[in-house]
Amino acid sequence: MAKIVPLAERELAWARGRFAEYYGRVRVPPPPVLPRREFAAFPFAEGTSMRRHAALPTESEFRQFLTGFLPRHVYYSSAYYAEPDHPTMASKEWLGADLIFDLDADHLKGAESMSYAQQLALVKRQLVRLYDDFLLRDFGIDPAQAQIVFSGGRGYHVHVREERMRGLSSPERRELVDYLAGTEFDTASVIVEERHKDVAGLPARTFRRLAGPAAPGWPGRATRGLFETFERWRAQGTEAAAAELIAQGIERRAARQLAKTLVEEGGAAGIERTLRLDGSSEKLSTELFRHVLKGAALQMQGETDAPVTTDIHRLIRLPGSLHGGTGLKVQPIPREEVERFDPFRDALAPVGPAGPVEVVLKGTVDHPFDPPVRGTAGEKVAVSGPVGLFLVLRGEAELPA
Repeated sequence: MAKIVPLAERELAWARGRFAEYYGRVRVPPPPVLPRREFAAFPFAEGTSMRRHAALPTESEFRQFLTGFLPRHVYYSSAYYAEPDHPTMASKEWLGADLIFDLDADHLKGAESMSYAQQLALVKRQLVRLYDDFLLRDFGIDPAQAQIVFSGGRGYHVHVREERMRGLSSPERRELVDYLAGTEFDTASVIVEERHKDVAGLPARTFRRLAGPAAPGWPGRATRGLFETFERWRAQGTEAAAAELIAQGIERRAARQLAKTLVEEGGAAGIERTLRLDGSSEKLSTELFRHVLKGAALQMQGETDAPVTTDIHRLIRLPGSLHGGTGLKVQPIPREEVERFDPFRDALAPVGPAGPVEVVLKGTVDHPFDPPVRGTAGEKVAVSGPVGLFLVLRGEAELPA
């Protein structure tokens, strides 16, 4: 839910004016099945209490809510209710819910040491994997029923509105999350044994090979992850590969030998070419190989906020609204535009004067807008209206005295 930076009265009033400009100028589209949704919002005020249980059955009431109440953060229910304005969940009468996936930098390893821009870039890579590899490839979701949305903050949402998903219970949605995380995945399922008949008097042999990278589900995903691991190890070198294997619990001497076999002696290249394990190197024991495969599979997990997906009463940010902590648009993005989408360019709201706005930085700032915004505490900078709104709402700048 919303993380609101407290603002001084002057900055709060100025930011509220920019939101009024936006909602007075932009026609935010209502969500599908509008009469069955619950709405909730945080106001522009010093307090942070949320207004909940609002029903907006018509488009005119929906627009009046945005322009009249003027929310700093606005949400709608992923659920469909018979009575969305009733004050308790039981009295609302749940009719089903969209399937929501929330990818946020808070859940990514190492995000705390990254800049805001780096966090967004990392989350986007995870989004593409979730959408293409899991939702479309494995779950068979219709792309027309899966909307990608930049959250306006530090991540992305995917709204799946397929009718067949609406009735899923919370435990059933938990199973989907477990699948994304590979919770029940057994790396042994990737290794297939092939028995070849004897040829020219030679005894029959059993070969071990990988599932092909195009194989459906986790077997193919783990193989693709393994190949990515091999590629990284070739770039980083044997010592880096050995260190990673040791960190996975492999005995030091065995890890160094395995890394040497894979990287220096061409074992990895042989596996990529033939998918066979035995033919590439007899030094690869099944146990050691499974350690490598397990580490590769973990890199292929879908990073998503499990409580959001499993919650059948979840409130989610309204696409097209403004994020009250950044002033950026909660921006829907067609899949074909995801790779080139730049929040610092494409999610800026059309607010503020035509000319520059002066703000005073409250700390060190470095953001890749066009032009970039860089400076230190006490420095006065001239920026566009949307960038000024971003800095003020994040508590990184204030209006000059």
